[in-house]
This record gives sequence, C-alpha cells and structure tokens, in this order.
Amino acid sequence: MKKKYFVFVAMLLCTAFAFSQGTITGKILDGDLGGPLPGASVVVKGTTNGMAADFDGNFSIEAPSNSGVLVVSYIGYITKEVSFNAVGNVGNITLMPDAEALEEVVIVASVAVDRKTPVAVSTIKAADIELKLGTQEFPEVLKSTPGVYATKSGGGFGDGRINLRGFDSENVAVMINGVPVNDMENGRVYWSNWAGLSDVTSSMQVQRGLGASKVAVPSIGGTINILSKTTDVEKGGNIIGGVGNDGYQKYGATLSTGLMDNGFAATVSASKTTGEGYVDGTQFNGFNYFVNISKQINDNHKLSLTSFGAPQTHGQRQNRSSIDTYRNAESGIRFNPDWGYKNGQVTHIEDNFYHKSQTSLNHYWNINDKSILSSALYASWGKGGGGGTAGNTDLFNTRLGGFDQPVDLDNIVEINRENGRQGFGSEAYLRASINNHEWFGFLSTYKNSLTENLDLLVGIDLRDYTGDHYSEVTDLLGGSYALDNDNENNPNARLQVGDKRQYHNVGNVGWQGFFAQAEYSQDKLSAFLSTAISNTSYQRIDYFNYLDSDPDQKTDRYNFLGYSVKGGANYNIDDNHNVFANIGYFEKAANFGGVFVGFDNENQNPDAENQKIFSAEIGYGYRSEKLAANLNIYRTTWNDRTETATFNNPDGTLGTANILGVNALHQGIELDFTYRATDELTITGMASFGDWRWQNNVTDVEIFDEDQNLVNTVDIYIKDLRVGDAAQTTMALGLNYEVMPKTNLIVDYNYYDNLYANYDPSDRGDASTPEAWKVPDYGLFDAGLRHGFKLGEFDTTVTLRMNNVFDTRYIADAQDGGDHDALTASVFYGFGRTFSISTKIRF
Repeated sequence: MKKKYFVFVAMLLCTAFAFSQGTITGKILDGDLGGPLPGASVVVKGTTNGMAADFDGNFSIEAPSNSGVLVVSYIGYITKEVSFNAVGNVGNITLMPDAEALEEVVIVASVAVDRKTPVAVSTIKAADIELKLGTQEFPEVLKSTPGVYATKSGGGFGDGRINLRGFDSENVAVMINGVPVNDMENGRVYWSNWAGLSDVTSSMQVQRGLGASKVAVPSIGGTINILSKTTDVEKGGNIIGGVGNDGYQKYGATLSTGLMDNGFAATVSASKTTGEGYVDGTQFNGFNYFVNISKQINDNHKLSLTSFGAPQTHGQRQNRSSIDTYRNAESGIRFNPDWGYKNGQVTHIEDNFYHKSQTSLNHYWNINDKSILSSALYASWGKGGGGGTAGNTDLFNTRLGGFDQPVDLDNIVEINRENGRQGFGSEAYLRASINNHEWFGFLSTYKNSLTENLDLLVGIDLRDYTGDHYSEVTDLLGGSYALDNDNENNPNARLQVGDKRQYHNVGNVGWQGFFAQAEYSQDKLSAFLSTAISNTSYQRIDYFNYLDSDPDQKTDRYNFLGYSVKGGANYNIDDNHNVFANIGYFEKAANFGGVFVGFDNENQNPDAENQKIFSAEIGYGYRSEKLAANLNIYRTTWNDRTETATFNNPDGTLGTANILGVNALHQGIELDFTYRATDELTITGMASFGDWRWQNNVTDVEIFDEDQNLVNTVDIYIKDLRVGDAAQTTMALGLNYEVMPKTNLIVDYNYYDNLYANYDPSDRGDASTPEAWKVPDYGLFDAGLRHGFKLGEFDTTVTLRMNNVFDTRYIADAQDGGDHDALTASVFYGFGRTFSISTKIRF
C-alpha cells in the first residue's frame, strides 16, 4: 500500500512539474508599420532566460512556471510586459515607438521617433540590412530612401559614396552610437573604414535636413545615425557564410554569454571577406571584429564597453575614363587603368589599406526619477593610406598589349635595374599616401524632467584629433633607391622602401562644443528648441618644407566659432494623421584645407569665412493598420560656401583669399510609403524630386593682398546652373512577398534622373558656360529570396541576392569635361549583374 502511495505521489509531482514549465510562443509586431520586429528581445521577468525574435518576429521561449510575465523590448520602442497564465501561444505583441524607450541610447545617439520628433526620417532595421545588402556597399542599403544617391564610385571594396539631398559626405554627419566619425580635417567619411559595419548594425536611421542630433555636429544634408548591436540578451550565437560573383567569400561567427545573474554580458563577433572584385584589379581582403561587454552595476548604474573595426586592403580604380575607352576596352565596364603585373603577380598601382578602430566606454546613470546622465569616453586610431605612382609616371603607360591591358611593371623594373647599374636611382616607383590619426573624445548629456511635459537636456562635446600625413616609398620596382629633394632637413635623400618622401605634415584639430535642448510633449503636441555652440581650432606642423630650427615649422592655433539654432514641432491630429515643421540656422567653420590652402605654413587663410546654412521643412504623415506614408517639402540655402582663390603677391610669393557669395539653394519634395496589402505582401515606395542650383554669379571680386594691393579679379558664372554629382530625381518601388512561412521574395526597382556631372564652380569663369553634362537616366531591378528552416535543432536561413537583374549598363558617376558633353566627360560605370548566396545558422 505504501509503495502504491509513493508511486502516486511521484506521478503527481511529475505532473505538477510538467505543468509548471513549458514553452511560450508568440509574434512581435511593429505598432508603427505593422510588420514584424526581428531581433526584438523577449525575457521572462525575474530570470536571465531570454531570446531574440526571428526574421518574422516569432519567438519561442522556455518558462520556469505556467504563469509569469514576459518583458518585450526593442530599440526605439516602448517596452511592454505581457502576462501569461498558461504555456502556449500568447498571440501578437505590438510595440509602439517612443523616445523614452531608448533611455540612455536616445540621449547619446539622438534617435528620431515616429510621430514625435519633427524631422524627416527613415529607419533601416538589421534584418533589412541582412536581406538587402548582398555584395553591395554599405551605403547602398539606403538607396531606396528619399533624397539619397549612393554609388560604388570607382568600384573598389568599401569605396562607395553617398549624397543626401545633393550634399556629399563632407556635409552629411555620420554617427555611430552617437559618436561622430566624419574626418576632423575635411569632414569626409571613408566607408572602407567601416566595411564590416553591416555585420554589427542593429538599426540605421537617416535623418534628412536638420536632423535630431543634439551634439554640436552641423550637417547640411542630414545625419546618418548607425546603432551597433549591444550585448545580446540571449545566450548563444550564430555562424555565417556566403559566396558571390567574382570570387566573393564571407564567413564569420557571433557568440554571446547572454545576460548573466551577476548583471554581466558579453558579445563577440568576427568575420572575414575576400574576393577578386567586379572591376579589374580590385582584389580585396577584409576582416571585421566587434566586442561589447556590459555590466549592470545596480538599478542606477550601467557600464558598457564597445570596440570594433575593419582592417582591410583592396585594389582601387581611382581614375575615371571616357565612355569610348570603356566601349573599346576588352573588359568593357570592368576596365581599370590602375593595375598591372610584376613577376607574374597582380600588383595594385592604386590601392587602399587601412584599419580604423573605435572604442567607447559608456556610463549610464539614473540619478533619480527625473534625471539621467549619459556619458561616453571614446578613442579612435587609424593607420594606413592609399597607393599611387611616383617619378616618371609616363612609364606606367606601357601596357602588356593594347591601351586596355594591365600595366607592364616588369618593363619599369628593367629600366630601374639598368639605372642602378649606371649608379642612378629608380626612374619610376610606387608610393603610398599615409594618413594616420589619433582621435579622443568625450560626450556627456544630462537630461532633467523639469515638469511632467518639459525636459531639458544639456551636454558637452569635446574632441582632440591629430592627423599624421606623409608619403612613403612602397616598391622601388627593381631600383636601388629613389631620389627625393623635398625634405629641407634631408636634401638629396636616397630613399628605401618605407622612407618618407615629398611631404610630411601633422594637422592638430581641437573641438569644444556645448549644446542645450528643451523638449515639450503633451497629448498630441511635441516640440523642441535646440542650440549649440562650438569652437574648432586648427594647427599645422610641417617637417619637410621647414628646417627643424625654423619657428615656422609649427603654426599658431587658429580658432573658428560655429553655432546653431533649430526648433520644430509635431502635432498628431488623430491616430492617423500628423504634421510637423522645423526650421534652423547654423554657421559652419571652414575645414582644415580652407585654412591652410597652399600645402605649407605660409599660405594661411586665418580669416576663412564661416559657411552659413538656413533650412526649413514641413511634413505630413499618415498611419493606419495597413498604410504608413510621409510627405516632406524642404528648402536649404547654403551661403558663403568655402571657396578660395590663389594669387601671386608682388614679391612673388603665393597668396590666398576667400571668395564670398558662392551660394546654393537645395529644395525639393519627398514622398515615401509602406503598404501592407495583405498579411503576406508588403509594398514600399518613394519618390524624391530635387531642384538644386547655384544661386548667383560672383563677378568682379577684387582680391587684395595683406598690404591692400589689388592682385587679382575673380569671376564665377554659376547662376541657375544645376549642382552636379547626385541624381536630383529618384524613385523606388519594392515588393516583399511571404511565399510561405519563413520564405520571402523581395523585388526592388530604383530609378534615377537629372544626374549632372560633377564640377568645381570656381572653374566656371565664362559667362557663356552651359550646364554640366546630363548623364542618361537609368533604372535597376534587384531581387532577393530568403528561406528559413531547421537544420537539426538550429534555426537556419538562406538568403539569395541578385542586383541589377537585367544587367543594365549605366553611368553612376561622371566628371564634367571641357565641352560639357558625353564625349569629353570622364565616368565610372555602375556594376552589371551581381549575385550572392549566404547562410546563417543560429545556436
């Protein structure tokens, strides 16, 4: 009897245990657009048991009991707690966007929130990047965004470029986790430095126009805000692998500890990418690493350390060619004049090799219920440069056959060896322009809720940058030395590989910024008023043009004050309609090259004029269960664009002066929408119509030297000429169809028109000069297929991607020629059909 009783109790306990734990499933949806939120975090409250939703927003998590609470969160959305009283499916969980959901992230990273932040914004989630990138350059993921024109430029790995509302990267702020990455000297962004960023991006937001950035980063075209992954809440990781056209290979892995009981979490990711390159002579080899370690100290303090980088080397196509050259070349649009063979091995005449790391330590402090302090101490080190030719460059025109064949470098080797036998150095050789830097910064933002509806944010933005620039010998091509007479401290130097040549200078840039922003939100109305002031200082040290004993070797520091004032408001008319407007004015300091324009320390321009930008925009948004649409109208004036002239002083020295009044007007209309036609079909689209022109001629500008002697008169005839270098009309249409569960077919079409060849306005000295050459319009189809399945116990996805499906031939970049037509223009063709297939296995 006792034995039966014991068995009965054991069975009862087992049954109770079986019912006390089980699997909870569900689906997480975007309350804004209605689609899934892949990567959303699900945690069983009170435990460290967590996971991330899959590509379709689905999750399946083990619960320790048959009742409890799920905590569901996603960057930029309100965290939701969902109770469950039994194991099984809890159905759809909808998250709504909200700035407050970001807590410390929104303070530092300045993320815009739908129907609240009054700016034109588009957000690309990690799953979309994974689905659409393929073998494209990272900026090209944004090509279906209004106002964006992104191309591969010369076609080398990481050499892509992006224009936003007609402004190039110098005038578009790019931030990673709220930290600015634009070059401190010239404002440019080199995407090859971030070639692996797509692997670790959780979301990428394009804020057009003024943007929501609180830090003192003035951008004319807009802001690209990239948020990297944080430590994954789920223990585990993934393995990725992929292949593509022209020998493309990529493989890597991610591993996460998950959130541990002691509040510690770590995520490590690494990948490697190699390939031959679509363009001739553009072989590449890249590596990407990412580490994030966080510690939740207590309810009020959290530390997070993030470090990532992407060391890479790749061949380049630096020089455009005429259309006829491509037509007559054996390899057609793949033709590249900048590579050759030496000893039977491919040798890159133009190449790029660089490693830029970024490391930041973030501290988040919830001081009390009303105030938060978020600080980031960061450092970035860059090392590398780009290759080229030196000496008698005409020798590099000797080819292994016709004009379209690789350079015969063995011919140069023989010439240099003969010179060596006669006691002479290399007649022609290879060199590299090195641009190393050290960059340290500190960002801190304090937020205080003054009232229930009013928040005040204040902060500081400090940066210190040192750029070390020189040219060095990389290959003597068979010679014994290279003669260099450019170093005053070492004249008639006989250089070996690794020795500096031609120039060596250092640029020191300092930045001190302060910003303040008031944010008001009540019911249907949200508004902000922001101001920022910054001081930029420049100093130049020249080790080649001046003796070490010469005090002119180091210049004074020159300070330039910039400031901005901007504000905006959004009003939600009802649950479906909202309107917004913003307006702002800022003055942007000239860049380093606008102050030191003569490549020495004598031709300085310490009175370089600030660029003056005024921007205004109005917008309308519509949200419903199936349709989300936006309409924006913008107008941006850019006055006193940095333009300098050089002239000869009466004593024969070179002088420089500002040319004021070079103004441009960028205005346009943008429309974008997402329509969920059915549960299986989503349609996206956009149309962007820009009208970007130079506003006025600048004639009879009298240039005086420092003694007030008239030395030159400048005329620039640019009034009403179109701004070049980016398509002013762009359109896109996309379809995402769920063929069956976990299988999606994607088709995208992009159209470009009103693309004018690039040119320098200061070259337009003739009143009869016509428009720059207008590049033919073109349209491209891209397609993708994603399929998810179980590989044993592991969730697995396979993604196939094909870009330019119909192999359309088109010109993506052009430089205007002497006759402003197709015959004299020099161009880069875009890529033909490319493809890739990739796999991700999650464990």
